[in-house]
Amino acid sequence: MVFVMNSHTKTNSMTSYSPEVQHMHDLLEQQKAAYQRYPVPTAKERIERLARLKKVLVKYQDQFADAINQDYGNRSISETKIGELLTCLEQIKYYSKHLTAWMKPSKRHVSMLHQPGKAWVQYQPLGVIGIIAPWNYPLLLSVGPLICALAAGNHAMLKISSSSSQFGYVLENALSEAFPQELVAVVNGGGQISDAFSHLAFDKIIFTGSTNVGKTVMSAAAENLVPVILELGGKSPVIVHPSSDLKLVAERIAFGKLWNAGQTCVAPDYMFLPKGKTAEFIDSFKEIATAMYPTLRDNQDYTSIINDKQYNRIQGYLEDARQQGAQFTEINPNHEDLTAVRKIAPTFLTGVLPTMDIMKNEIFGPVLPIMEYDQIDDVIDFINGRPRPLALYYFDFDNARAEYVSQRTHSGHFGQNAVLTHVAQDDLPFGGVGASGMGKYHGPEGFFGLSHERSVMSIPKLFSLKFILAPYDKPLNKILEKTFLR
Repeated sequence: MVFVMNSHTKTNSMTSYSPEVQHMHDLLEQQKAAYQRYPVPTAKERIERLARLKKVLVKYQDQFADAINQDYGNRSISETKIGELLTCLEQIKYYSKHLTAWMKPSKRHVSMLHQPGKAWVQYQPLGVIGIIAPWNYPLLLSVGPLICALAAGNHAMLKISSSSSQFGYVLENALSEAFPQELVAVVNGGGQISDAFSHLAFDKIIFTGSTNVGKTVMSAAAENLVPVILELGGKSPVIVHPSSDLKLVAERIAFGKLWNAGQTCVAPDYMFLPKGKTAEFIDSFKEIATAMYPTLRDNQDYTSIINDKQYNRIQGYLEDARQQGAQFTEINPNHEDLTAVRKIAPTFLTGVLPTMDIMKNEIFGPVLPIMEYDQIDDVIDFINGRPRPLALYYFDFDNARAEYVSQRTHSGHFGQNAVLTHVAQDDLPFGGVGASGMGKYHGPEGFFGLSHERSVMSIPKLFSLKFILAPYDKPLNKILEKTFLR
């Protein structure tokens, strides 16, 4: 039972929560109280907290990888350690190196009329950060925002996806070894727990997930005027210039599309090739993909689709495309039946139409629709006529042409001759624009985005404004008008 104030009637009322939801409320109150007792940890303390986090990440790395593998049914252990764990460890190094400088006040200009005053901006921790992590990269997308939160001096509560239940319990054990719950806490579970978490009165929420769920989270957060960082999805297009080496393009697209079986928010989602180049590209891709994954069914390097819901969703897109006349090219070297292991062979779709479900929804799987083009401006118009994507990839070593495309489109990230790798760049901000998200983390933006940029002004004993205050017929007022009001 919790005693709350009804915001509409301004009267007190009693609200009953389930024990699990009540526990979340209690955790938040504990963290807020702990923050108020010590609101500004020093740089040394923040770096020590990051060191504690690093220690348990390294200690539990095998348990993390095994748990994520169990949640997926089959998830490449190497991809977990390289794509998630290593990226987190590098982020810890980066923030530990830079946070001391970022914490320093930033001096600001004071106008002549207010001299000899001083002004600056100080960077305060916000308080308690709510982190809502998805299932596709559960370690990176929970611990990554946590690193930013700790570097900025905050406390944090992490909500782990119910589709990552095995991982969630390992993370809860690991972080409880490193931190008291009043500093960092993990919340597991789905249903009402997920819904209630986004209604909590955090000082900021970081959500990673689909656009539809992002809207729900933002609406819930608005009840308490909680600001949000939303890292959403979107259909990230690839454009290939006619001058490009298609073998090079195929190699890089194969990495980006087949890593985690395409279950990546910035994976290439659909592709524009110069007219007449599709067959050559597919042949190159097939050669590269077969070398990477000579078998699929029992290949531990080739990841399964996370669960039946996601598997059936992708199969539904494929069936809809088939009924509307799309042509399929599947890369399954040994013609294996993959149904029982929830794997989907790398698949190309040609002859696609904008009316197809697969062209209207983020795919999140190893399926790539291909369209051909004559004029680059037609491609730009196509992309600009749709919701702004999380990433846009352009293959061309001519920087002027790349700049042309970059300046005429909007996306969270613009990648030239590379896909996915920007997420692992510590000094680059990460986030979307429009329907693909708002706000950024990683890089300096991760620190400042989770800090309160508080303006401060100090006036000494000499108060210069008094010389121009009423009565306004003094000579200095006339000089002011003649000099500045012109």
